[in-house]
Amino acid sequence: MSALAQLPAALRERVDALVAREENRLAQPKKGFLRYRRPLESLQHLKARQLVLDQDVVQIGSDTEVSAEERLRVEAALRAFMPWRKGPFSVFGVEVDAEWRSFRKWNRLAPHLPDLEGKIVADIGSNNGYYLFRMAAHAPALALGFEPYPQHLFCFRMLNGIAGLDNLHTLPLGVEHLPLFASAFDVVFLMGILYHRISPVEALKDVRTAMRPGGTLIVESQAIPGDGPVALFPRATYAKVPGTWFVPTGTCLAHWMERAGFNEVELFCSHPMSGEEQRRTDWMTFESYTDFLDPADPGRTVEGYPAPYRVYLKGIAP
Repeated sequence: MSALAQLPAALRERVDALVAREENRLAQPKKGFLRYRRPLESLQHLKARQLVLDQDVVQIGSDTEVSAEERLRVEAALRAFMPWRKGPFSVFGVEVDAEWRSFRKWNRLAPHLPDLEGKIVADIGSNNGYYLFRMAAHAPALALGFEPYPQHLFCFRMLNGIAGLDNLHTLPLGVEHLPLFASAFDVVFLMGILYHRISPVEALKDVRTAMRPGGTLIVESQAIPGDGPVALFPRATYAKVPGTWFVPTGTCLAHWMERAGFNEVELFCSHPMSGEEQRRTDWMTFESYTDFLDPADPGRTVEGYPAPYRVYLKGIAP
């Protein structure tokens, strides 16, 4: 049975044509798609016997399940998806040390999570699926990733093709498609997304539309320090990232959630970013967090703005 069978039939009818169009686009023999589809296909014959999803490292298979020659092919396929942003993973003994030590974020969220067992869950901007795999340890009926970028989409599909988890799935869609999923989700994770949206309040309203009454929204976002209800609007870039629009304080983001219609909004964690959490590795060899800061003043970005915080909030859909 398809994972999407967990969604109401009427909802699937609304999105089937859109998803089919996007899947057809990804199936085209274009260089940008083949670059990621070929490594996925090269590992389709491998199925993991051992999975560890409740530890910091998502483990898919063990080193004893494949030959030394097969492990070299696994590593080559994994490296085809560089740069790896989220992780860490261990795939048949190949250790993938991603840029983000994503378990730190998950461990901050874990004490505040609602019960995911048997729930329909969405992860918006699911990247390579690290958080989907961590959610799978809580036995949701369906954890559905929204990921429009082919690199991340194919990477997850490669990993889950090996893992074989039929309650995980990704769609090549973004946050802007959520209104098509009216009243679909019990829990929505919106992590690392809002500061990339030109209208964050409208994005939050789209999320609310997709949630069932009483459902829980978990938001994690880049932020600036302070308690005032304000947001930074960078002139061109923030920490060298051009696609950054509004960078709020935690208080400002809480107000956005309330204005978007969420109840019981709670800011439950706030911390400064660090090069211990986001850094350059052998699997992500480009600039990373410390390169985005003023070398003479690590409390400022290279543009002179306050260095990033991360904030975590949750709210309840009405």
